[in-house]
Amino acid sequence: MAALSIDIPDSVLVGSGQSVADFEKEAKLLLVTKLYEMGRLSSGKAAEACGLGRAEFLFAAGRLGASLIQLDRDELRDELNAG
Repeated sequence: MAALSIDIPDSVLVGSGQSVADFEKEAKLLLVTKLYEMGRLSSGKAAEACGLGRAEFLFAAGRLGASLIQLDRDELRDELNAG
């Protein structure tokens, strides 16, 4: 497993009101959710990176306001015309 290290000033951590573990967990979820939203990770790989099940990740990403439908313009048009 690869490790990613990001330096965060203590003042930011204290200002967040979170423990280091909670801050790290939330930061990982936010990063992975954005990568999923950008199409860089599948929902399965994003879930794996967060240590969550796929459905649990999708619910968490939805609560963060992430777009859960990953269709390009043509795919979306085809979906709308098929219904």
